[in-house]
Amino acid sequence: SKPERFGDFIALIQIALMSKPVLSTREQRQIRKEISKTLTAEKIADPEAIANQIAGIGIHQQLTQFLPLLKMPEHNKILAKIYQLANLRTSASTMAIAAERCGKIVFALKTYSHSQEQESPTLTNLTETIETVITLYQSQIKQGVEVLRDYDSKLLPMLCYADDLTQVWTNLIHNALQSMQNRGVLEIKTELSETGKQQKQAIVKITDSGTGIPPELQTKIFEPFFTTKPAGEGSGLGLDIVRRMIEKHKGAIALESIPGSTTFTITLPINQPISQELSESEVLIM
Repeated sequence: SKPERFGDFIALIQIALMSKPVLSTREQRQIRKEISKTLTAEKIADPEAIANQIAGIGIHQQLTQFLPLLKMPEHNKILAKIYQLANLRTSASTMAIAAERCGKIVFALKTYSHSQEQESPTLTNLTETIETVITLYQSQIKQGVEVLRDYDSKLLPMLCYADDLTQVWTNLIHNALQSMQNRGVLEIKTELSETGKQQKQAIVKITDSGTGIPPELQTKIFEPFFTTKPAGEGSGLGLDIVRRMIEKHKGAIALESIPGSTTFTITLPINQPISQELSESEVLIM
């Protein structure tokens, strides 16, 4: 009856306006194939074209409910209008996501480009400094890097030089992406560790699935001016300054590397006195 079909029409609009998970090309193709098969069995004309619209609207899981509506003479016009509505909703969602990401990038750039050296350590969320760097490297990451995050919720803000640690993560993530040639898995883990006498430490592990660092070079990579990059592509100062920035925080950095898995482990004491060994003129050089 017409009242029932009107109810279907309203339900169709509601589904079209709902947020939907992003599907891979393979998943979309399989869904369209299944819809077309069902429509053919129901003797609905032009099943492939309709299957494409139904998949775009996102009603494939409720297809049986809407079969009576699809058998109406004017179903083509109805689907076309709702398909347009679904596309508008998707476009609006995409724009919102893009705006949010742009906001994060602007924030990251502002954080990263502070021109003045911090005069004293501040309470800083380590996870936020790491996420700032990940945001800055989105263009390389989206080429084919899967980022696995394992952040310890018990790790509270700690006293540190936030800009220094942001530079540490920048160098290590930069090197990791280069090692993987922007293809692979980047794992980042933070952990709260408690040692004797109630001493607490923040542990950050950055692991990449790149080529690895040969054993004969692993004892040299933190030396000043040592680089594994071709002449003219690296200064050899990056990991030396990383080491010194971590030591400035009374921390330590360790390396474990085999082909396919390289892990830098940074250990930082929490709320301990911090030295000011690095001069204001020293910056991280890639």
